[in-house]
Amino acid sequence: MALEVFHKDETLQMRRKLIGQSCRLFFSRDPVKIVRARGQYLYDENGMQYLDCISNVQHVGHCHPSLTQAAAAQMDLLNSNTRFLHDNIVLYADRLAATLPKKLCVFYFVNSGSEANDLALRLARQYTRHHDVVVLDHAYHGHLISLIDISPYKFRKLEGQKEWAPLPDTYHGIYREDHPDPGQAYADTVKSLIDEAHKKGCKISSFFAESLPSVGGQIIFPTGYCKRVAEYVREAGGVYVADEIQTGFGRVGSHFWAFQLQGEDFCPDIVTMGKPIGNGHPIACVATTEEIAAAFTANGVEYFNTFGGNPVSCAIGLAVLDVIEKEDLRGNAVRVGGHLKQLLLQLQTKHPLIGDVRGVGLFIGMELVKDRASRKPATEEAAHLVRRLKEERIVMSTDGPWDSVIKFKPPMCFSIEDAERVCTCIDQILRGCYIPTQHQLTNGISLGTGLLFVQPMADEGVFRETCVKTVIFAIEC
Repeated sequence: MALEVFHKDETLQMRRKLIGQSCRLFFSRDPVKIVRARGQYLYDENGMQYLDCISNVQHVGHCHPSLTQAAAAQMDLLNSNTRFLHDNIVLYADRLAATLPKKLCVFYFVNSGSEANDLALRLARQYTRHHDVVVLDHAYHGHLISLIDISPYKFRKLEGQKEWAPLPDTYHGIYREDHPDPGQAYADTVKSLIDEAHKKGCKISSFFAESLPSVGGQIIFPTGYCKRVAEYVREAGGVYVADEIQTGFGRVGSHFWAFQLQGEDFCPDIVTMGKPIGNGHPIACVATTEEIAAAFTANGVEYFNTFGGNPVSCAIGLAVLDVIEKEDLRGNAVRVGGHLKQLLLQLQTKHPLIGDVRGVGLFIGMELVKDRASRKPATEEAAHLVRRLKEERIVMSTDGPWDSVIKFKPPMCFSIEDAERVCTCIDQILRGCYIPTQHQLTNGISLGTGLLFVQPMADEGVFRETCVKTVIFAIEC
């Protein structure tokens, strides 16, 4: 099959005509047309290579040959409706069970993370006979109607519940890193929300949270938070749902699941999986307890999913688990992620624009701020840094409430050399420093306002973002 059917401009024109405009592209001003990929590298229509720092979906690397072979072999043999008896689905469920606490031993296979979270919501409501859900501010759990309603990240612009618990963010939040016990303090805000809900006659079915909030800005929960929240939620008759759709399958390195960072004595009642589970193939899963599954069965309504857990999907899922083990990708996440974080911390000592570096394994956020005292988010600067990295053929993006967090969620085969390349580029771009905008160059230079970043051209700091031939001096950020 040809790598390119249309010229890039024609493809873009056709997309704008045929595809809904709410389906946005990366780098919408100047999209990258990707025609092939391998490992942690993407290639455009001209054969230019880009380093991929954000595709956590392609967990074990783009187009891994083991996955391609497993998919092709099973597809050549059988792919059927999941209500036929087949070995793959039970083999896969058994392999997943071995990675989880013993009580999470019943599995439902679906096709996407959104579908998994929707089913988790149904399970919780059926089991508890309660309806209301506690979620965190800035959360995102999927694009279905049921999930938009519990995703503040989205429903601020739409209809949905208007109360949520504070995000346990110790950098920007109400309880910060100097608090003696932020985990307990943030958990108590959930308890207060539950109490207020009860006063209004509401009954809590569940607490939904990503084990490491991603859209919220690559947040690491303070110690003890999840365990205490689970206690409060269960006392209220609800269940704890851990959304592992972004963070599962060893991304944190030290553990297979991010919720395990909270300690061996913490176990959710329901865990949802997606994105990396099939390395880009549409498969997702819900794991729960026998008691919750039994309550769902007892409602008398058969649950079936035509494609969820089909033989091909499960063959791919099994191959993903094999690659994680054989290539020691969890170990790689520890080694490379640790090195990357240290490099970013070193950059933080050089560039005041970097307010915070946080993360674990290959789930890392670098937050940019206007100044460290106020911690005012540097949204424009973060966007500019992402654009400049793209020019260096490094694919990066932002997250967080203010899009001020540079996020690192690369394929798990990301290397030490890749980490050093990214950090070297970030350092060079930030050393370009603040310089006047085009308007200020035209109307008189003022270094006090209207500032942006450019890349330095040698020590003189030649401004080469436009054709203006103006030499200025770099000011250390």
